[in-house]
Order: sequence, then C-alpha cells, then structure tokens
Amino acid sequence: MATPPKRRAVEAIGEKVLRYEAFISDVLQRDLRKVLDHRDKVYEQLAKYLQLRNVIERLQEAKHSELYMQVDLGCNFFVDTVVSDTSRIYVALGYGFFLELTLAEALKFIDRKSSLLTELSNSLTKDSMNIKAHIHMLLEGLRELQGLQNFPETSHH
Repeated sequence: MATPPKRRAVEAIGEKVLRYEAFISDVLQRDLRKVLDHRDKVYEQLAKYLQLRNVIERLQEAKHSELYMQVDLGCNFFVDTVVSDTSRIYVALGYGFFLELTLAEALKFIDRKSSLLTELSNSLTKDSMNIKAHIHMLLEGLRELQGLQNFPETSHH
C-alpha cells in the first residue's frame, strides 16, 4: 500500500494530467479549429477571385461587345440577360462595396488581392502548424507524466 506522501504525489500527477488534457481540448484544439476554418474561408475567397480572373481573360480573348448569360437572382433562380458592354466590370471590394473597373484594372486588382489572400493563408497555415506542435509537445509531456506513474518505485535507504 502506498504511503500518504506517495499517494498525494500520484494524485497530484493525476490532477496535472487532467489540467493538461483540458487545456489541449478546451484551448488548443479550439484555436486550431478556428485557424483552420479561417484558412478555409480564405481559400474559398481565393478560388472565387481565380474564377473571376478566368472569366475576365475569356472576355478579353473573345472581344465581343455583347454577352448573353444567365444571372442567379437567388435561391438558384436564373434569368437570361444580355450584357451590352463587356469592357467594364463591377468587382466586389468587400464590406458591400463594388467598384466599376476596366478588365485590365480588374485583373490588376485580382492579382493584388490574390497575393494578399495567399500571404494570409500561408500565415494561417504556419499558425496551425505551431498549434499542432504545441499539442504534440503537451501530449508527449502527458505520456511522460503518465509513464512515470507506471515505473516501479525504488526504495531510498
């Protein structure tokens, strides 16, 4: 039977293990989820800008003054429309603001915005890697703490 000081040491280690596990699940994994969700949203924005770039490049190649297309009015309700002047385009800047640009200006804007979004996604990826490293480090520490409990006790003379 363990002596009271040894029992308290084992209980203290158990409490530390529980605190570390709670920190991992309540803080680090939550932070990791937030960072990865934010990065996914950035990837979605980047994909939309790249899709817009492809559309603009096709418009420049076609060199048509009119464009027949379908526009989504919402809830997947599409109507046919004619765009009479394809030399200019409205680009969403964010926060509900739109700017009318020439196709060349729009491409420059898209390149700059894509570059910024790529930098942001790279930063978020680094952040997620740091959080994963912290989780891994704490899990290794927990294994060591729990492993110490399983070692046979040596008697001190």
